[in-house]
Amino acid sequence: MHNQITTNLFFVTFILVCIGIVMIYSASSIYAWERYKDGLFFLKRHIIFVLLGISFCFLILGLPYQRLKSLAKPVLLFSILLLGLVLIPGIGKEVAGARRWFRFRNISFQPSEFANLAIVLYVADFVSRKEKLLKDFWKGFLPPILILSVIAGLILMQPDLGSALAIGMVVIIMLFIAKTNLTYLLGLAILALPLFYILLFNVPYRRMRILAFLNPWFDPKGSGFQIIQSQVALGSGGIFGMGLGHSKQKLFYLPAAHTDFIFSIIGEELGLMGTITIIILYIIFTYYGLKIIKNTQDRFGYFLGLGVLLTIIFKTIINMGVCCGILPTKGLPLPFISYGGSSFIFDIISVGILMNIGHNQDYL
Repeated sequence: MHNQITTNLFFVTFILVCIGIVMIYSASSIYAWERYKDGLFFLKRHIIFVLLGISFCFLILGLPYQRLKSLAKPVLLFSILLLGLVLIPGIGKEVAGARRWFRFRNISFQPSEFANLAIVLYVADFVSRKEKLLKDFWKGFLPPILILSVIAGLILMQPDLGSALAIGMVVIIMLFIAKTNLTYLLGLAILALPLFYILLFNVPYRRMRILAFLNPWFDPKGSGFQIIQSQVALGSGGIFGMGLGHSKQKLFYLPAAHTDFIFSIIGEELGLMGTITIIILYIIFTYYGLKIIKNTQDRFGYFLGLGVLLTIIFKTIINMGVCCGILPTKGLPLPFISYGGSSFIFDIISVGILMNIGHNQDYL
């Protein structure tokens, strides 16, 4: 039974990845030809990411997940080191005022993706070891919150508020389910509200994003441009779409069509039926992920699986929400489908971890 659950999880992921390969080529070929004189430029690079992701996935499968406990602290420290290094001019690559990537020739790596997995691994290890101390403020609540503060603070310096919030939400939910004192969590939320307000409204470009979210037509050629073009793409697809490859918004109207807004292109080319199919596939993926977590025999595996599944779920919801205009613009790719090297690879690694946990359980 356990092999069937993990096989189903892999199969759903495989379908999403295949859809992504097709849609990345459809969304990027004209842009790739215009910029690089090679319509297959992004597709060929993405195939490399797929192969790397699969290789890491099977590498994880060959290592019993319990051994990851001993790696929790070293991996966490290494992720903090990378987050610090990426902020140093000359080491981290600056793009559009943000310093979030290491760039080696044509290969880029985003350390915040690694940090996301690292803190999930750390918190899973922490709550499994400190189960009886989680109600204690100093020994059970403060240590993971301090670690979260360090990682979120370094990510905010890049700056990347969206990723910091996503990581924070995953950790808080993990602590809540681990039965940390609810009063501490509520107190943390209240203390964080003023900081969140300052980060959101005292930074001009973030304030413009919020205003564009509330009323995209206030600045249709500036801050509201992406939201408007995304909604045009989704709306023009109708029920059955304009046909694969026939998107008009990818013709230099919708920025990041093959990355952050690929869901909008799916809606334009494959219509409402296409987007609903994608949503159903993610729901099935979540179902099998939850099935694995529910039947996990040890506390570490339970929270490790929960953390990586929550990460994928949040990224999916945020990406779709942004494309539909129900969330402010935030550059998070759609898991398994969007073009994006390190993000895609770590999503596949997360699937490998879930499958690894699933292979070691008995299902009811």
